[in-house]
Amino acid sequence: MNPDDMTLLDGMATMRSIRRYTDEAIPIEDLSTIMWHATRAPSGSNRQPFRFLVLRDGPKAMQARTLLGDAFRRGWAEKSKDDGYSSGSGTDLNSPKARMAASMQHYVDNFENVPVLILAFLNRFREPTIIEGASVYPACHNLLLAARALGYGGVLTGWHMLVQDELRELFNIPEKTVFAATITLGRPVGGHGAVRRRPVSELIYDDDWDAPAEWVIDPDGTSFTQAGPPKKK
Repeated sequence: MNPDDMTLLDGMATMRSIRRYTDEAIPIEDLSTIMWHATRAPSGSNRQPFRFLVLRDGPKAMQARTLLGDAFRRGWAEKSKDDGYSSGSGTDLNSPKARMAASMQHYVDNFENVPVLILAFLNRFREPTIIEGASVYPACHNLLLAARALGYGGVLTGWHMLVQDELRELFNIPEKTVFAATITLGRPVGGHGAVRRRPVSELIYDDDWDAPAEWVIDPDGTSFTQAGPPKKK
């Protein structure tokens, strides 16, 4: 889909997690547009406690890329083993499970070469609460939507946790500023397309718990994922 012809709803319905990138750099003008739109996101009391550290090719950025690349490979190796990605249907190279594993392996193996890395933070101004992410993750989603609108792709990840102490020291990040996400951005290898999710009938209730919302339907042609918890019989 040509980005010029894309509506906001089109972007939301086709914003895949992109883990394979070309070597094309993101022009600074496009990066500026992406980051500006990220900062338009809502936050609690409009405090805007989110912060973004954009890592391109400076000396500290290169050190961070090395730290993160090692962390992501360790994180994926553990997850792949724990979740059995090389067993069961994962032995069929054409299965969704095997394709996901291949995509993840490519992602971590080439992590240092991702065009742009972005660390997202929350400036904590009170004791931690279960809803504090509501003041940082909408900005992360705005960032990804803006990238999608310009023809780029990205994915929000979390294996920075394995090296966040080293990153905090490298960048002199304040103690009360907490790591929220690592986002990678670049021009996709291949393209975007309709995402696969569970049927809306399994996700949305009407007026009571587990009561079907018959007024919300999946559009014709919707593809569904096999991932997630077992479906009810």
